[in-house]
Amino acid sequence: MEIKKTITSIFMVPTLKIDRDELKDNGFINGYVRDGRKDTQYENAVYLLFQPKSLDKFREFLDNEYERTKDVIDDYDYEDGYVVVVYKLNPKHKSDFLLIMEGLYSKTSSSFQALFPKVIKIKKSGLHKDEISLQYRVFNRTEDLIQFWEDKLGVEFDDNQEVWHAFELDKETLNIDKIKEPCTTMR
Repeated sequence: MEIKKTITSIFMVPTLKIDRDELKDNGFINGYVRDGRKDTQYENAVYLLFQPKSLDKFREFLDNEYERTKDVIDDYDYEDGYVVVVYKLNPKHKSDFLLIMEGLYSKTSSSFQALFPKVIKIKKSGLHKDEISLQYRVFNRTEDLIQFWEDKLGVEFDDNQEVWHAFELDKETLNIDKIKEPCTTMR
């Protein structure tokens, strides 16, 4: 099942500086700003959901993360092999995270935007291709992204319009039961 990446995954998780391949190799599914099953929420934190194929490999990854950064503040398990790791967000960029949550991507600071690469390597069919990153396109309201949305939506964008979806708290809240739903119906 393909789960659509959250805004949290696209614009907040990369600031944690976790190697992308490490995330992928350890069954990273998505990032969230809340966990719907928890009564108490961590402030200024992100919840990373994993479903690791190898628990030994994941334990090693998690041990390394606890050594690499002081920003890991919790980890806990859910049924069916799901694991949540909670990271504290860098308080230096608190105002930028708030702008992301307001959907004001192009208004984020240059120091925040510098955390994201301009160019990324895309691996497809064994080939590597350089491409402008989505974050760079969104932060800089690039012409190709504006054109994409204008064509798709059939509207003309003005100079102040952002070129990415609004942040919706319900879509950015981990709902483990909803994620597990398609898996249980396929059994």
